[in-house]
Amino acid sequence: RFNDSGQLVQCNGSLPNGDKGRRKSRFALCRRNKANGVKPSTVHTSCTPQAAKAISNKEQHSISYTLSRAQTVVVEYTHDSNTDMFQIGRSTENPIDFVVTDTMPGGQSHTDGQTIQSTISRFACRIICQRNPPYSARIYAAGFDSSKNIFLGEKAAKWRMQDGQMDALTTNGVLVMHPRHGFSQDSKPGLWREISVCGNVFTLRETRSAQQRGKMVDSESNELVDGSLIDLCGATLLWRTAEGLALTPTVKHLEALRQELNAGRPQCPVGFNTLAFPSLRRKDTLDEKQPWAYMRCGHVHGYHGWGGRRDPVVEAECQERECPMCRARGPYVPLWLGCEAGFYVDAEPPTHAFVPCGHVCSEKTTAYWSQIPLPHGTHAFHAACPFCIQPLNGEAGAVRLIFQSPLD
Repeated sequence: RFNDSGQLVQCNGSLPNGDKGRRKSRFALCRRNKANGVKPSTVHTSCTPQAAKAISNKEQHSISYTLSRAQTVVVEYTHDSNTDMFQIGRSTENPIDFVVTDTMPGGQSHTDGQTIQSTISRFACRIICQRNPPYSARIYAAGFDSSKNIFLGEKAAKWRMQDGQMDALTTNGVLVMHPRHGFSQDSKPGLWREISVCGNVFTLRETRSAQQRGKMVDSESNELVDGSLIDLCGATLLWRTAEGLALTPTVKHLEALRQELNAGRPQCPVGFNTLAFPSLRRKDTLDEKQPWAYMRCGHVHGYHGWGGRRDPVVEAECQERECPMCRARGPYVPLWLGCEAGFYVDAEPPTHAFVPCGHVCSEKTTAYWSQIPLPHGTHAFHAACPFCIQPLNGEAGAVRLIFQSPLD
């Protein structure tokens, strides 16, 4: 049994519409009762009856590479009893084990009623895991559809390798970033790479869907490590290993840190009322004791209405305000504890907040995520809060919180 799981960067530990079925904020990959992995076998370089049979046979996995209207190369895949395959994509068809949807800043997701075109592929990628130790997991671009086929059209970037096998890139690509020094308080971001259909590693294209592929990086592999980020052009997954998660703070530990913070009875330096972080279960409901902070300086207050709108919900839209303690001007927002334990690089107390969203976690966790350029659109990158993917502002992307202790 292996508990490697992908943490979907979304709305602070849960989806906006709740975790249901194959659409969740986190997924655990466990050894299947029966192996369903596949590996490449016969290559058909012309439209032979065997090639046509491989495509039409719904019990036979195959990948079709269309080179021109006159030529299609078909690669048959055969059963591999040593591996399990898990597929990820936007489609809700049965071959997809984990359904992911586009995520907007603040954790909103595109709904079926919206006309915004999704950039996530219906069959985005597949992860092949060994069934026996060391349970290594490798990622490949594209997933097999309901007919167990992958079709790469004329416009897809594709090429023939030296061993005669074909390879290709998908339209918007599957990008992976492996952290340096593992996923810990010493972690540093690695370089973003693109993974091909056959699992080879390439430097990034000029834009996500450019025809020209990057350079092949022979020294790197498609094997996922603790803390690997997988970007599907619209959603980003964080891969955690069972060993890595064993060292990560639990939700119970985060709750203990919350209670310890509240036990210090922090006060509003203006209203002198006691502040308290709401329980993790009530993480989205503004409370009268809710701590608020000025994001420019980090001074923590209770909510007060002067110098801005009196509706705290509207106020949360981030109006600039002047801190009464130091006169620094900047966003004035409610503070929320980061609830997804898988994002923490250590188990230290929550002392810092991401700017401008106000999600609170440990200093080294904010420092790590503030350094990571997450893919945005087809060619941009920016650092973002992992709990709500809102782009970060300011030099550091985070601020140290300054709490006022009780006067008594």
